[in-house]
Amino acid sequence: MLIGFIGSGKIAQALIKGFLTAGITRVESILASAPKDDFKNHTKTRDIGCRTTYFNPEVVKHSEILILAVKPPLVESVLAEIKPLVTPKHLMISIAAGITLQTMERALPPEARVVRVMSNTPVLIRQGATVFALGQNASKPDGDLVKKLYESVGICDQIPENLIDAVTALSGSGPAYTYMTMEALADAGVREGIPRELSYNLVAQTLIGAARMVLETGKHPAGLKDDVCSPAGCTINAMYHLEKHGFRSMLMDAVQLATKVSKSNSQ
Repeated sequence: MLIGFIGSGKIAQALIKGFLTAGITRVESILASAPKDDFKNHTKTRDIGCRTTYFNPEVVKHSEILILAVKPPLVESVLAEIKPLVTPKHLMISIAAGITLQTMERALPPEARVVRVMSNTPVLIRQGATVFALGQNASKPDGDLVKKLYESVGICDQIPENLIDAVTALSGSGPAYTYMTMEALADAGVREGIPRELSYNLVAQTLIGAARMVLETGKHPAGLKDDVCSPAGCTINAMYHLEKHGFRSMLMDAVQLATKVSKSNSQ
């Protein structure tokens, strides 16, 4: 499986490591591009064992699967550069935020097979949450391949493209909501006398454990919450305080706002 990365930043490097660890391809079958002055990413990608190049067209010539991993403002110029070389044999997978399937398909040959992916930063530790939408020429086998690739760095599901902005707001932005929650809980622990390092460790492990309980038990989060709330206990009183101050609706409003912004930034 010949895979080419146009752009070799942190996310591209994480994907490469995931693909190699999962045995999806061999290191010699991967080629990644970056600008000449991007010494850092050239070096880090080569340290993984991959070849790199300064030239995007060289990546297209080398590859069957193309992963477009550049910043959104660069997408238009990059697609114009590689368009003459893109053929029906290529599967183009874009991880550029806000760039629609229609935008990419208009910029490429009419028969181009395009997939739009939305992931999040935990792909860096192979715990990502990823969704993808198929373009008009992409097939079910193409979708199956994308799923296989991204399951090497977390979970992956197919969705209609009109849900990508909501997913961007939920799981794409979700780590930031979680980090803020962690910071607040850890500060609360420090306020009550717990040493800061221990407080952060307790909070992080609590969130990991709670998340795995949802995933592994299949039980509704509300039921798991009820299991912790003893009659007249400290937890139910804390739940009452959170409900009274709109904790749940505040999170829902935040996701709604982020979805709106994501839609306005799509092109």
